[in-house]
Amino acid sequence: MRPRVRGIMRPHERGHPVNHLRVAAIAFVFSLSFAGSVIAQDVRGMEVCTAEKQMERRTSCLQSNVEFLQRALTKFTRETQEKLAATSRELSAAKAETASLKVALDKVRAEIAELKKAKAPAKPENKPAR
Repeated sequence: MRPRVRGIMRPHERGHPVNHLRVAAIAFVFSLSFAGSVIAQDVRGMEVCTAEKQMERRTSCLQSNVEFLQRALTKFTRETQEKLAATSRELSAAKAETASLKVALDKVRAEIAELKKAKAPAKPENKPAR
């Protein structure tokens, strides 16, 4: 066994840069094994056009996919617009409620101020001691 020199790490020791590179390389290879499955996910309603050999059939398949995607996009756009409109209505209702609450709060504050003014003169004056 060789004597350990201070500040020099051996490749088999924990924390050595080579070990970090090994871990990074293993993680990279592992992530690549899942990348193929993520990229090749099927979309329900889409056809696989690469299986067609005839150009007319392939073109028809691609056109069908484009039409499907356009319908889906239109549907999602409509749903998003409806949600946005509903949110806008809720926001305007909340703003109106906030405004009415502010008016009510101002009214209550004014009433409290009047009560304090009315109560202030009712305090007994300091009378000389007998």
